[in-house]
Amino acid sequence: MNSNAANALASSIVLVCRKRLHTAAIATRREFVARLKREMPEALEKIKEAGVGPVDMAQSALGPGMGIFTSYAKVLEPDDSEMTVRTAIALINESREEILGEEDAHYDSETRFCIDWFQAFGMADGRSGDAIGMANAYNLGLADLEAAGVFHAKGGVARLLKRGDMPEDWHPSTDKHLTHWECAQHLIRVLDSEEGSGAAAAKLVAAMNPEDAQAARSLAYRLYDICEKKGWAQDAQAYNLLAEEFPHLEQAALDYEGERGPAQAALDL
Repeated sequence: MNSNAANALASSIVLVCRKRLHTAAIATRREFVARLKREMPEALEKIKEAGVGPVDMAQSALGPGMGIFTSYAKVLEPDDSEMTVRTAIALINESREEILGEEDAHYDSETRFCIDWFQAFGMADGRSGDAIGMANAYNLGLADLEAAGVFHAKGGVARLLKRGDMPEDWHPSTDKHLTHWECAQHLIRVLDSEEGSGAAAAKLVAAMNPEDAQAARSLAYRLYDICEKKGWAQDAQAYNLLAEEFPHLEQAALDYEGERGPAQAALDL
């Protein structure tokens, strides 16, 4: 055990070494990048399913990425020089960020707008004119975003709706304009509130269809990544909380559904 005054790491790193085959091939930079794009999405999904939170995702992603890099005898740059480990790590990180960005296509239009707005302004105020232009790209109007319960615009000022301003009685089964953004934000609101709890959040997960629940989980990783780059530590902590707790919420949701049975579930909805 560590004493209170002792220094301790928040996380640990396990290295698994293996002998490289004598028949290992030589790859070009293009081949290495192509293999990263092909194999990293599945590897990242397995890391998430293992319960690794966003705060550790960048470090964890280096494992499968370096596994690909070290499977080659060497990776050659366009000038035939040997690729350095530093360059390989940079390419692995770029691949991870691209994969996160590509996931945006699976979110609803309102959520994609919210991601773009969050990247530009965070939870701070912006101009309604900027919001209109950004919303047009998704064939949305400000009224659509306000009706979805994710945005507020008035007097030329616009901003994302803060979690504290969202209705406390929100439920996915009664929301006529459900968005992935709402699912993630309301789960955080319940988890992070004084009156809330993991049990209450698990009931919300149980009421979501599996696609919406998984989108909320993926969105937590996406938004954490944005917060980390922007230096928004407090917001990053909230998204990391949701991602780390999600496997427990899923299991609690399954237990909750098993306890109440199909008939009661129908009545609850």
